Amino acid sequence: MPVIKSAIERMRTNEEARKKNASQKNEMRSAIKKFEKAEASGADDLDSAYRDAVAAIDHAKSKGLIKANNANRKKSHLANRLAKNDN
Repeated sequence: MPVIKSAIERMRTNEEARKKNASQKNEMRSAIKKFEKAEASGADDLDSAYRDAVAAIDHAKSKGLIKANNANRKKSHLANRLAKNDN
């Protein structure tokens, strides 16, 4: 446990940031899973689930939670799955 006041404050800030980042990353994963579930069940709202998942991925990328290549790869995989279902 730190003794210096600035180190104590920094620990508190880091913990808050960790919780916020984990929450936002979880929202992204949930949106992707929601798309996958809609795809598996053949739901009619597949396009809206895709848009939500891509928006969540872009948000995570803009916040620095995932790297740009990771975000692009995830979006590409989702787009390929969406295109496969449109046929």
